[in-house]
Amino acid sequence: MARKKINLNLASVDNREMRLGSIISWDGSASELVEASKYEIRGQKKTEGGGCAGGRSTGCKLCELNMPFNQQTMCSHSIVGCQVGNIPDCILIEHSPIGCSAIHPRFNLGFRIGLMRRGKEAENIQIFSTNLLERDMVFGASDKLRQTIRDAWERFHPKAIFISMSCSTAIIGEDIESIAAEIEEEIGVTVIPLFCEGFRSKHWSTGFDISQHGVVRQIVNKNPKKQEDLINIVALWGTDYFTEMLKPLGLRVNYLIDMASYDELAQASEAAATATFCHTLGSYMATALEDEYGVPQVDAPQPYGFSGTDEWLRAIAKIMGKEDIVEDYIAREHTRVLPKVEELREKLKGIKGFVATGSSYAHGMISVIRELGIEVDGSIVFHHDPVYDSGTTNQNTLKHLVENYGEIDHFTVSKTQQFQFYGLLKRVNPDFIIIRHNGLAPLAAKIGIPAFAMGDEHFPVGYDGIVRVGEALIEILARKKFNQVLQRHVKLPYTDWWLSQKDPFILAKQPEILDDPVDMGEDKAAI
Repeated sequence: MARKKINLNLASVDNREMRLGSIISWDGSASELVEASKYEIRGQKKTEGGGCAGGRSTGCKLCELNMPFNQQTMCSHSIVGCQVGNIPDCILIEHSPIGCSAIHPRFNLGFRIGLMRRGKEAENIQIFSTNLLERDMVFGASDKLRQTIRDAWERFHPKAIFISMSCSTAIIGEDIESIAAEIEEEIGVTVIPLFCEGFRSKHWSTGFDISQHGVVRQIVNKNPKKQEDLINIVALWGTDYFTEMLKPLGLRVNYLIDMASYDELAQASEAAATATFCHTLGSYMATALEDEYGVPQVDAPQPYGFSGTDEWLRAIAKIMGKEDIVEDYIAREHTRVLPKVEELREKLKGIKGFVATGSSYAHGMISVIRELGIEVDGSIVFHHDPVYDSGTTNQNTLKHLVENYGEIDHFTVSKTQQFQFYGLLKRVNPDFIIIRHNGLAPLAAKIGIPAFAMGDEHFPVGYDGIVRVGEALIEILARKKFNQVLQRHVKLPYTDWWLSQKDPFILAKQPEILDDPVDMGEDKAAI
């Protein structure tokens, strides 16, 4: 089925469940998930304890487990805050109660660190809140939003102003699109509405798409003059390893969106190609730039491990007309890096790891640690996209992982649900975990497992990324004794009934248990 083009005429974005058939709860092997992602809508049956995710534009449908409750998560509104809120010369106005801004101290720290990693001067994020109160929910808050935009403009004179919709303003029907158009004409600066209310999508990754949609729709240069040596890299806060990787091919890097200036965002349509460190993050923007401005996206797996990095570089070279030099470059890198990797493999022999990160990033991360000879029996991804906006098979990173690095017996889709994490870890008993969201680390520490918090998401990228990860893991494993001591002195906040369960998804498969607390044993308390 031919994919739908991204529609930049609309201010809003279809969520991932509807556009890509994304799911947030599943359990099985990696190869089973690859196969299930191929199924057509017609003839699909609902499984026990399952509910079917949409796949309207993809022809694909997955049956996901229906969890009876959701313990904790982020939302699309929050992701918009850590995306467009990280554009130094622009301002984000959150049209929301002040509680929706509670995570900003964490985002501010990430923003300052990210600027320093890119060689830019550290500064604070510039995010305003309209601070909705009870009376605003009754009488409306449009005038409050207009005044906040004017105040932000007068105080900071940004190059663009974003407005993010929240659950509260969506409930009372605030028309942020009309207000944005009205105030844009008044102050003469681009004002961009973002429809990112938290209940719009089951998974926060839709917030990446919403942020990128607003940038491509209203900031990107509509009459581009091509820069043949410029390549877009859709990224987060990570260190600039891509410049070093692509310099031998004579290419310059233009990072999107975090830490990018308004002008750097505007020139995205002038680039010769678009790539990313993670297809979950970058697929939407890369496809939008390709559809609207003819900027080809790199049709390849992600640059992790030898196999993925080789294919990624070859795909870039093909677009850029650098095929005559890329094979020599790849061969030199293999010769340089392989002895270091073999040395690390010897030191890490017999070690077992576990990865708990975003979906496509986890696929790449597992590729890297398997390059190091580390066994991986289990992993958690926070959601699963059976396809990406590009619609190409080369970007099927889970399929690439299975075909190049083998099976993962316990491959779980779970949206950072802490109560499941204990059971997921105990059934594979890893020596360490790799995480991106720090909330999972304390629980692992309490059962004696050290965590490698991948704060710099570019750390494992490319050939040198294999070495960086291997050296870091040796340091992580050296402190395992601390976690074992900690385990003896702390208690998990869960009942004995729950800790004794063999299946972490029992509540999805047998939700009737929650109706009869006696089934939970003498504790009788819920998990």
